Amino acid sequence: MLRLPRIASRLSMASPQTELSSSPSTRKLILAGQIAFFPTGILTTLLGPMLPILIARWAMNDTQAGNLFLVQFLASMVGVQLSGVLLARRGYRPAFLSGLLLMACGVSTLYLGSLWLGLASVAIYGLGLGLIIPTDNLLVAEISAGPELGSASDSGASRASAVSLLNFFWGLGAVFCALMVAWTAAHQLLPFFLGAVAVSLVVLALAMRNLPFPPAAPAAGSSSASASSSSWRAWVKSPAVWLFATVFFLYPGAETAVGGWIGSYVSRLGVSGEAIASMMPAFFWSALTVGRAFGTAFLHRFSERRVLRAACGVGAAAIALMLWAPSLAGVIVGALITGLSFATLYPITVARLSQRFGVAARSIGAFMFSLASLGPAVIPWLVGVTSHATGNLRAGMFLPLGATVILFLIHLFDW
Repeated sequence: MLRLPRIASRLSMASPQTELSSSPSTRKLILAGQIAFFPTGILTTLLGPMLPILIARWAMNDTQAGNLFLVQFLASMVGVQLSGVLLARRGYRPAFLSGLLLMACGVSTLYLGSLWLGLASVAIYGLGLGLIIPTDNLLVAEISAGPELGSASDSGASRASAVSLLNFFWGLGAVFCALMVAWTAAHQLLPFFLGAVAVSLVVLALAMRNLPFPPAAPAAGSSSASASSSSWRAWVKSPAVWLFATVFFLYPGAETAVGGWIGSYVSRLGVSGEAIASMMPAFFWSALTVGRAFGTAFLHRFSERRVLRAACGVGAAAIALMLWAPSLAGVIVGALITGLSFATLYPITVARLSQRFGVAARSIGAFMFSLASLGPAVIPWLVGVTSHATGNLRAGMFLPLGATVILFLIHLFDW
């Protein structure tokens, strides 16, 4: 088996690991994070089921449609950078609450006017997503593994399971989004659905404002600032850091490209109407959500590395099945297998990042989660560009297939 040196394991900052408390206040905080990830899943995946509707409403070509993904995730990348500053200086609360409110502002205006207003709305809720996604993931990972755990492997399993459960709620939101967009669009109620999401986000922000979020990391003096600079130089030299970076770029990009374009892909097969096309993302997100529901138990039975390798290999094969299937049934089967395969990839990666770098993950996490926004901005956009240039959406969908193959090759290394 190929092996890389475990340099990053010696690069964690000296800050002590945040302790897990079993108090009711901590349980409330974890529950709040899970609840908040339900509307986060709705907004992250909203463009997928709405894309056929928006293409018709705004008379867009595939390149223009791909620009929606580009705007959402570039704005999200800005939000991720802002979250890194807020987590370091102010702790989790400001980033968490600001993310919810920005998401509410953006989704409330998405369907009210022209393409330009739609782009602005996507940028606003994308900024909110950039704040809430890394904040919530790092929060749950940080408080879900305390010193009472018996070993590093127990700690890693606890983190991965907690993050997997958190992203299960994200998946519920994604499935709910696809189903509700299809149903409300068919009944001329889509603006009411988007408004209801906005109201729920405001209510969540008000309800969570007084929860006991962990404080900011201790203020850095000149000596600790110098140590931090040295740590960054060491991280840059670590192969593991660059492998983390590649995974954080490719996996979210592949996931978003599949979930975002599958509805449009099916609508062009000539075998279904607009309703089934809008519902197609639900098959993918449902399978991903079911996989995360069982992932908590699954990760205690098999090593993370074995799960990653198998998931990437099967996922690549499933995307290939979607692209070469001659019928709608084959595409649906491929979407379901892809969703199941992708289910644990992101939670395991976030958990490994938190375990490897400890409290320092709050800082390096800003860089990694920025890449997790850049990938979904670039890869789905390139799908649209390739489709428009070739006149064939299938050609564009080879991009997430290639990304998944690269992920499989990366996880052959033991890092």
